[in-house]
Amino acid sequence: MRRLYAFTTRVGMFYIAEHDGRFHPLYRDESLGSYSQPSQAADDLAGGHTFSAGGGIDTSHLGIPADLTEWDRLF
Repeated sequence: MRRLYAFTTRVGMFYIAEHDGRFHPLYRDESLGSYSQPSQAADDLAGGHTFSAGGGIDTSHLGIPADLTEWDRLF
């Protein structure tokens, strides 16, 4: 997977990566879902609507922004 965006939280780094035309929010190298647009991945992370992160972390309480302009762009 090619990491495109990164955001640091108190529990560690979250990424949005691209693989085969799909966008995956990642935490500790674990995919938390699959989306057609990177903005959808960021929005679901911000709202806590992804697969469970790292043993049940609620991502809605981590200050993750839905707006990708607030993420670090890696490419």
